Parts: sequence; structure tokens; C-alpha cells
Amino acid sequence: MIKQRYNHLNEFYIEKFGERTLKICVDGGFSCPNRDGTLSYGGCIYCSQKGSGELITPSSNITEQVKHYFSSYRAQRANKFIVYFQNFTNTYDSIENLKKKYDSALIDDRIVGISIGTRPDCITEEIAKLLESYTKKYYVCVELGLQTSNDEIGKKINRCYTSAQFTKSVFLLQKHGIDVVAHIMVGLPSETKQDIKNTVHFINSHPLQGIKIHSTYVLKNTVLGVMYQKGEYEPLSLENYLESLVYILTHLNPNFIIHRISGDAPRNLLLAPSWNIHKKWILNSLNQKLKEENLWQGKFYEEKDS
Repeated sequence: MIKQRYNHLNEFYIEKFGERTLKICVDGGFSCPNRDGTLSYGGCIYCSQKGSGELITPSSNITEQVKHYFSSYRAQRANKFIVYFQNFTNTYDSIENLKKKYDSALIDDRIVGISIGTRPDCITEEIAKLLESYTKKYYVCVELGLQTSNDEIGKKINRCYTSAQFTKSVFLLQKHGIDVVAHIMVGLPSETKQDIKNTVHFINSHPLQGIKIHSTYVLKNTVLGVMYQKGEYEPLSLENYLESLVYILTHLNPNFIIHRISGDAPRNLLLAPSWNIHKKWILNSLNQKLKEENLWQGKFYEEKDS
């Protein structure tokens, strides 16, 4: 009997650290070349004013954010933690400032790792070396946005980097012994089933540690929100999203760790789809579908095609 239909992050952490390990999400006060005019303004079309950090306790001081977490009830749920620099581009600064920011979060012996969310075009040899320096004491992971391997859709969502840049960054980080987690999105404007298949094939050709699968949701005060209100964008139904999830999981490298299977939208900003806020509903529906159809991660994966 199959106990786990796909590789769960919690199980990976237990195996790696010997016990339950949780993430501390922090706002590093970073910007993004896609927002400050270096490449573009406003960010990707689905991105809100706070990037992906709407659920982070606001504070301008990184150390205070970590201290606040450890003083809360959440810190009682585990003994080991990973600091996660989440919103915007967390390698978009000078090496000196990056080191100061990372160091300011690593203030407690219970912290065993650091995870950095960023863009592929904001990874350099110098940044990779800086991140590698932390591997002597901490587990280091970089989360790279890809969203789609279709560069034309990349232009439509105002991503402002290419899939080739993603590939370059993955192999650069791998060279320095750093795990990489790729973010992909399902339900992007004009995305087809073939696009999803191509993205899975593309992902499988990279030496990744894991993957985050995000549903595309529509937030207020975003370009995608305006498109939705004008009738220029229609979000996926839950049924179609589950169908895509099943395809992705069953064709994905069976060694990848699944860090997430749906994005968490802030309720006060969500325009659509309404099913996005029901995380347990999505998880339970997926698990039921995998069980009923006797499917699991990598069932249809072919190494020669990766």
C-alpha cells in the first residue's frame, strides 16, 4: 500500500533534521528589478504591493521579526526552524548588505537553515559564494521563480527574465552546493495544457531539490485584477486545477520534494477564484483523486525525457 502519493516537505525535514522543522517567514526589506525601474515597474501582473509577504508580521527590523516569532505560540510547535526570506527579490542588493541582512536573522541556536526567495537574474557568482559560506553551519536553499518555461507567457506576465537565465542560475547554485526549489504556476494567462507539459519537461531537466506549485489567483490592485474585472482573464476552476496538479505530479521527477501544491492568497485581497482560500479542500481533493486512480509522483516519469 502506498502511504505517501508524493514527497511531502515535512517528511523531508524530519529525515534531514531528525524532527519537525518549521519556517520563519521574514520581510528583508528588498525591492525587485522588475518594480524599481531597472527592468520594469509594478512587478509581475499577479504581484501585489507586498509581493508574496502579505501574511508576514510587518517590521522594518529583521532581527525583531525573528524575535517576535520566537515569542509567539508558533515557536512552541517545533524545536528547529528555517528562516525564509520570502517576499520580493532577496538577493537584490550589494554583497555587503545581503550578508548584514542574512546575519541579522540568524540569531537563535534553534535556527538550522536559511531559505532565500529570488529571481534567476539576481543570482551571480559572488552571491552564490556568499550563500555557500552559510552552508558550513546551516542548510541553505534558494527558491527560484520560473512560473512557466514558455517565454512568451513570461513576457505577458511581465516576468522580465528568460527560462535560459533560470537554467544558468540553477547550475550555478548547484556548483556551490546549494539546493534549489523551483516555483511554477498553473492557470497563467493564455497558458495551455501543452505549456504545462513543456514546463514539467523543462523542470525535470534540472538538478532541483524541490518544487512549489502555485495556483494563479487574482488579487485586488494588480494588473491581473484589472484584466479579470474587464473579462480579459478567467481563473481556472478547481476541477481544472486538480487535473493539472495530477498531470504535474505523475510526470515529475520522483526525487523532487513537493514544497507546496497551491498558493496562499490573502483573503482580504482575493478577487478570484474563491476555492483558493480552502487549502484543506484542495489537498483533500488531490489526495482522494490520486488514491482513487492509483497515481503517485513520478508514475509516468521517464528519465530519458528529462
